Amino acid sequence: MYQAALNTLVPPLKRKTLLLLIKPLFNTTIEKYFAQKEEKNHQSWEHTARPEQREPTHQPWNTWLILAGRGFGKTRTGAETVWSWIRDTRYKHIALIGQTIIEARQVMVEGESGLLSVIPKGALKKYHKGDGLLEFHNGAQVRIYSADRYERLRGPQFDAAWVDELAKFKNTEAFWEQLSLCLRLGNDPKCIVTTTPRRNSVLTQLINDDACVVTRGSTFDNAANLAPGFLKNLNKQFAGTRLEAQEIYAQMLDETEGALWAPDKIVYEKPPNEDWRRIIIAVDPAETHAETSDETGIIVMGYHSNGQAYVLEDATHKAPPSQWIRKIVELYEKYEADRVVAEVNKGGDMVKDLLLACSSHISYKGVRATRGKMIRAEPIVSLYEQGKVKHVQPLPQLEAQLCAWVPEVSNKSPDRLDALVWGLTDLFLSNEARHQYKVWV
Repeated sequence: MYQAALNTLVPPLKRKTLLLLIKPLFNTTIEKYFAQKEEKNHQSWEHTARPEQREPTHQPWNTWLILAGRGFGKTRTGAETVWSWIRDTRYKHIALIGQTIIEARQVMVEGESGLLSVIPKGALKKYHKGDGLLEFHNGAQVRIYSADRYERLRGPQFDAAWVDELAKFKNTEAFWEQLSLCLRLGNDPKCIVTTTPRRNSVLTQLINDDACVVTRGSTFDNAANLAPGFLKNLNKQFAGTRLEAQEIYAQMLDETEGALWAPDKIVYEKPPNEDWRRIIIAVDPAETHAETSDETGIIVMGYHSNGQAYVLEDATHKAPPSQWIRKIVELYEKYEADRVVAEVNKGGDMVKDLLLACSSHISYKGVRATRGKMIRAEPIVSLYEQGKVKHVQPLPQLEAQLCAWVPEVSNKSPDRLDALVWGLTDLFLSNEARHQYKVWV
């Protein structure tokens, strides 16, 4: 472009000299353009990434497991993380691994949210598509592999890796063993795993590994970037199913030997209408507020005119009494509840006194444990088995606690479970269970 202008405006004898002066300036301008584009792209992700999409810095780790539903933004997170490693020259020998070579190339590299979509053109030296190799100007190399041919990982070595959809790999254990042996370069090899959950031994191992940071999320966390019609169809097609829990809410429940609840006993269903007989908020208060204290279990549930109970919300959290009391009052008004039911064995009248100090119109009932947790819980488990208790949506932390608690074996106090048991006992098994209260005007 600039040479055509020179041919027209500058005498032939002076063109060569002028070209020698202009060309370096032109090249510098191009380099500056790509540098600015790279910085803009970097700043864009820094600005738009949600907190759970940012590389963990709160603790040391060697594996970052992103266990999330469809459409969460797992692929974009993986691609941006890999690019940041390359851009900052932290890692130079990186493996990208999908179930097949085609999937790895089409999703992780060439896809709409893949690696090529997040790197500036000036950074990539060459993409050898046939060999599955990406070379960068700073010397970094990214190689593509497939899990279905994991034996090809014998020999290569890396300082970082990105694994996509680990949960659906066929030979998961053998693959993971080979990859672990490959991550032996540098001072701090890292691996990011992005997957929708499906129960297998490697995922269970990672979830329980202190050196693994687990990030969980659902499809709806990324609702702002998804088509409204897609979200509407999700609710219509999958609502109340185990597939909804797994593919949308990224829930993976392990069946624990000896646990009273089994995953298949938890059913999702929304009530047919708003004809509630009673709505209560059940509370299992924490004794203290410290780093090692238990959470205060807060579960909202209702008894419907169709004879079934529905668990509406798990609002359990760790906070000082002044904060969780305010939360209970907010829920009471939000659901127009009939009563707050709280255990008083250890806290005495604390919950009652705090509630009345916040709001004098709240109906309150204290319950006292005279039998062990297992004896109290068994009738509630029976109600689940009879199909009389439904969850209106997946409640991952509550359900994980239900399916992991083994009587006389589990050490940690099951705060969510306790609150659930107190609430459903009051709804079904107390003398007031069928009474219809009209508290709200």
